Amino acid sequence: MQIIVRDTAANQPRPARRLGLRLGAAALVAAVLLGVFSLYARPDFLVALADQMWSCF
Repeated sequence: MQIIVRDTAANQPRPARRLGLRLGAAALVAAVLLGVFSLYARPDFLVALADQMWSCF
């Protein structure tokens, strides 16, 4: 007698898993870039960043 165990995460085909990882990574990168671009749209952040960079020298 055979016991069939179905674990969908473990038996998922590799290409689908890779696609999911790629989509997740792309979403993470897009979220980080959106956050950075939104900070650059705020002039007070740019002034504070310039002041911090200038204080290093």
